Amino acid sequence: MPPGTPRRVAVIGGSRIPFARSDGPYATASNQEMLTAALDGLVERYELEGRGAVGEFVAGAVLKHSRDFNLARETVLGSKLDPRTPAYDIQQACGTGLQAVIAAANKIALGAVDAAVAGGADTASDAPLGVDDRLRRILLEARRAKGTAARIRALARVRPGHLVPEIPRNAEPRTGLSMGEHAARTARASGVGRVEQDELAATSHRRLAAAYERGFFGPLVVPYRGLTRDQNLRPDSSVEQLARLRPVFGTDQPGATMTAGNSTPLTDGAAVVLLASEEWAEARGLAPQACLTLYESGAVDHVHGEDGLLMAPAYAVPRLLERAGLGIGDFDLVEIHEAFASQVLATLAAWEKQGLAPVDRARLNAAGSSLATGHPFAATGARITATLAALLAERDRPGRGLISICAAGGLGVTAILERP
Repeated sequence: MPPGTPRRVAVIGGSRIPFARSDGPYATASNQEMLTAALDGLVERYELEGRGAVGEFVAGAVLKHSRDFNLARETVLGSKLDPRTPAYDIQQACGTGLQAVIAAANKIALGAVDAAVAGGADTASDAPLGVDDRLRRILLEARRAKGTAARIRALARVRPGHLVPEIPRNAEPRTGLSMGEHAARTARASGVGRVEQDELAATSHRRLAAAYERGFFGPLVVPYRGLTRDQNLRPDSSVEQLARLRPVFGTDQPGATMTAGNSTPLTDGAAVVLLASEEWAEARGLAPQACLTLYESGAVDHVHGEDGLLMAPAYAVPRLLERAGLGIGDFDLVEIHEAFASQVLATLAAWEKQGLAPVDRARLNAAGSSLATGHPFAATGARITATLAALLAERDRPGRGLISICAAGGLGVTAILERP
């Protein structure tokens, strides 16, 4: 390889804990505890306990407490990975896990490290509660006060209403609308119907269940707090059952179509991926499952423009494919994060409007996706990367897979995996 030529980055494997519905089995588990469990599963499977086994650990969380300062590093220190492993945090809403993978891959490609672990964790159960800003200002004033009398005067201004905590809202700061309400607007504008959303959701559950039954997730999922499978999984989910659910988003307009069944639930969980150079893998006797070859980020103006909040991949993927010189038909598998069934369908329609071929539904989310597994925000990118790499390896022949992830803030992250 000529000096300065980027190295190919191999996906060796992944590890995650089963995803759980919020306020369930993981209600008292912290981001660090869940991420440590996922990381330890990876360390044990690939024998990474030794000194310098990997060059770096990068991970993040979206809902972070102040105690999650330096989350990745503290996770390393509490795990079976060598405590001398450098680590750092990253965050890009629902794109966090895939951006962590990309950050690690870049260092491997450039030769800065030979192997790295990337991932993320999130808990909707143990979400941080903010202090009322009026109370915060009073407490800061009391801290700065000179003398007891001045502190008492400051604290005397505290009122009962100041003591009500601020609970995190699933709403966009610039619009005040929840992600579901934004998705409902996109569904209405794109003409996405209720039946096709329910069909997509039911298919996700059936495929995830089938993947578990054939043992596909054995090397990928480590039991945690009594769970061995994703808690949100409904193996017997059907369009008929989902049709009975009432709409929960977009109900301010007639014909609302988005329900709790065709939307992802609030979820707790963690996932990580082991990435390495092919030389590192060969030296350890490990067979790469796939290689991460290309990636593209995107953003839309969901505040002033006409694009929907979750539609950045509608533009990022065509750019990615143009750079790669590929079309949709060149992909054996396509993984689209299922934040909402309506968002997946709107994205597929947008790709076709831009001249891309229709996605073969048999190749779409072949082992289920977020509607069935759940969606711990920062963990999803690592889950999808590990799942897609394992699916490509399972085929035991050359192949190619596409990843598309939408994120809050009008963001999107996309990538290509290839098995030579």
